[in-house]
Amino acid sequence: MYLSYSAAITLLSVLPSVLGHGYVQEVTLGSTKYPGWNPNTDPYYNPTPQRIVRKVPGNGPVEDLSLIDVQCNGYTAGGQAGSAPAATFGTVAAGATVSFNWTTWPSETHKARVRLSSRFLPPFGLSNGRTCVSPLITYMAKAPSDITKWSPGTSAVWFKVHQDGFSNGLWASDRLLTNKGIYSFTIPKTLQAGQYLIRHEILALHNAWAYPGAQVYPACAQVQVTGTGTATGPSSKVSFPGAYTASTPGIVFDVYKSFSSYPVPGPAVWSG
Repeated sequence: MYLSYSAAITLLSVLPSVLGHGYVQEVTLGSTKYPGWNPNTDPYYNPTPQRIVRKVPGNGPVEDLSLIDVQCNGYTAGGQAGSAPAATFGTVAAGATVSFNWTTWPSETHKARVRLSSRFLPPFGLSNGRTCVSPLITYMAKAPSDITKWSPGTSAVWFKVHQDGFSNGLWASDRLLTNKGIYSFTIPKTLQAGQYLIRHEILALHNAWAYPGAQVYPACAQVQVTGTGTATGPSSKVSFPGAYTASTPGIVFDVYKSFSSYPVPGPAVWSG
């Protein structure tokens, strides 16, 4: 027997919060693999490992979309606002495939929480054994100078190059788990050569029935794009923070109610 919708949501609101999903443990550019930043070990090495992925403080989410943390991760509440540039960058050709490999995801705490909720909620968004529902979204931004010294701040420099939301009854997170934590997209073939940040995110929706609630897990990789393309992305670009607000379609979305489609937040995908 299911609880009433309002009673079930009240139950979820008093359960322990999610401890986190994971982080990007490896990036593959073409055929070359680069280890990601490991927040559990890398801070303690001397010298600090040189990574192409900007530092993340842990595997927790960003829920306040007004914070710089939403750009490349960070923990403003703990004194780590945003994420500093990484020490190096990888190389990838325009038109090549880029893959992000996430650690085991979701966390065991989150799985237990959803298993409990599924006993009381009608089986819509979290049916069929799901432990989380999320789109995966990827942006790029061209660095005007040395990417190992550049941060975008609040400038509108980001353009979306890929998104995977809800289709054919499945979420992007379903496909991510089926593919053993690996998500891939293609660098637009016409993209101009230069140094870029690739901003990749999981947007978890299990608490997104109100704002704040949606949980952003961003990761940024530094790359040198090669090729003969001349395109610089769409004329209109977005900023982080700024691209998402409480009123952006897809940020507030109730996966515990029946639905047949989902509006992926942010601008349209630019494919070159």
